[in-house]
Amino acid sequence: MKELFKDILALEDVRGVVVSSLEGEILFTEPSLEIDKSLPLFIRALGTVREADLIFEKSRIYVRRTDMGHLVILLGLFASGAMLRLHVDMVLPSLKDRGKGKGLRSFFRRNK
Repeated sequence: MKELFKDILALEDVRGVVVSSLEGEILFTEPSLEIDKSLPLFIRALGTVREADLIFEKSRIYVRRTDMGHLVILLGLFASGAMLRLHVDMVLPSLKDRGKGKGLRSFFRRNK
């Protein structure tokens, strides 16, 4: 999964990426971050929010809901929001594909 986020992490003032399930379970972090125990509570509190850009005194948190959970990106104040959204839009289809089954089972699966 690290390869998916290399372009996002290469953007100026991006500090880290966290992928979580819809229940708040941490699935991936890059770089290896010490995740606070309140992060799953925060993620569950988002509910059905599709996108959020939270601005604090010295940092920002960008959150994007995906089919498998939430993508949380930790930023500095000077990270470009437009470039970040562009890269996230390019990564989202790959995250969706990771949740799908492989082989004949996915070929014969019904569409909802």
